[in-house]
Amino acid sequence: MPALATRLTRAFDLRHPVVSAPMAFAAGGALAAAVSRAGGLGLIGGGYGDPAWLAEQFAAAAGARVGVGFITWSLRKSPSLLTDVLRHRPAAVMLSFGDPRPFADEIRAAGARLVCQCQDLAHVMDALDVQADVVVAQGAEAGGHGALRGTLSFVPEAADYLAAHAPGTLLLAAGGIADGRGLAAALALGADGVLVGTRLWAAQEALVQPGHHRAIVETDGDGTIRTTVADIARQLPWPRGFTARIRRNAFTERWHGREAELERNVHTEGPRYRQAFQAGDPDNTGVWFGEAAGLVHAVEPAGVIVERMAAEAAERLQRCAAGG
Repeated sequence: MPALATRLTRAFDLRHPVVSAPMAFAAGGALAAAVSRAGGLGLIGGGYGDPAWLAEQFAAAAGARVGVGFITWSLRKSPSLLTDVLRHRPAAVMLSFGDPRPFADEIRAAGARLVCQCQDLAHVMDALDVQADVVVAQGAEAGGHGALRGTLSFVPEAADYLAAHAPGTLLLAAGGIADGRGLAAALALGADGVLVGTRLWAAQEALVQPGHHRAIVETDGDGTIRTTVADIARQLPWPRGFTARIRRNAFTERWHGREAELERNVHTEGPRYRQAFQAGDPDNTGVWFGEAAGLVHAVEPAGVIVERMAAEAAERLQRCAAGG
């Protein structure tokens, strides 16, 4: 039996109740495979949809049992991406930031588990409407895109709602979870496991520039901000209500609060943003991690991160049960 046996580990045949977030551009096949081989479940980040890149990342996973995640509103523009990905037989498909209804039947027919990431209770209700296998309750502490709810209150509220309306649906907690303390807390709040982004963004296998990896090690939990300026610079039409948590840096200091001016100058600022991102410049582009940066002190192999998180959580839960 795994050290932390939960409904998630039993349903997915895992050793540890840890799933890696499908972070766009960072969560490639090598990272997903490393998490799965360590006993969790790794998800490739489908992002905004590049079929050639996705094929390369499934090849990089080298036969490991992995899943994939999509930005749902973007997937609606190219639904054939899902059909192509399902040929790789992913263990799960996660849909985030949009209506899952157009894709649920195809995912289920392919034999993959449907995971719906939710940022409020209305999203949870939408996930239950399509009979999602797994709901992710994502708090605003998370890196990348999200909304307003905090993890500490949203997870137990989602757990109560699922217990009352869909008790067979699994629950993952996300947002600010980077070590065994966070995993233990998530289980105590009623989750069946965790979805981990920022801590695994700082894994050696992640597709992250060295300069950005150095930045997360140097940044504490106060060093991020929720903003729209990265999406404006990239000219990505994110739906109202979602913002991105990224590192505070010269780019955010220059443009956060001056969004209208950035929009007027996007023809010059957009290329500057993209050039800085490609160069791994940590100051003049979006650096995509969350508040858990304050718990990241080194860039390590993903397997080490997953194994330590599970071991620390098991030890902490045993200590609490013993009154220690």
